[in-house]
Amino acid sequence: MPKTRSQKETIVAELADKLSRIKSAVFTSISGYTMDDANALRSKGRAQGVEAVVAKKTLLVKALEKSNLSVIADELQGSILTTMGYNDEVSAVKLIAGLIKDREGIKIIGGILEGRYVNADAIKQLATLPSKEELYAKVVGSINAPISGFVNALAGNLRNLVYVLNAVKDSKPNS
Repeated sequence: MPKTRSQKETIVAELADKLSRIKSAVFTSISGYTMDDANALRSKGRAQGVEAVVAKKTLLVKALEKSNLSVIADELQGSILTTMGYNDEVSAVKLIAGLIKDREGIKIIGGILEGRYVNADAIKQLATLPSKEELYAKVVGSINAPISGFVNALAGNLRNLVYVLNAVKDSKPNS
């Protein structure tokens, strides 16, 4: 049954609200996308602060315009899955990259990053970046490395002093 005008306006308003809060979004052509894929994507997405929505292209384009985001409507071909990341810029991209890794019918069309449209190549490059948690771990490791080295150097000197003292003790006759 076709949707009424008021239902369509409600969908556009909800999409526009969601799009106004995103850090990034990925548009994916989803021929061959099954309900099992949808359920798996939604459950993984919830844990990462990512939402997946399938909406008619005309409604999606109107919601994008309402959110002051520009997308070339001609680039959105086929059935479109919109994956929106609210927590960070990489989470939505990584989620989709994991989905399309072993599927041929699903491909990235483009996305929104920092309020502007980017092509599929830029999205794929973004998928190779480490997540915030991985970057934090690298920074902490980099900060910790010199301190650990210093502690090990001091411990090495003390260890060597103990070895020398033990050698001196062992070389002296017991009295």
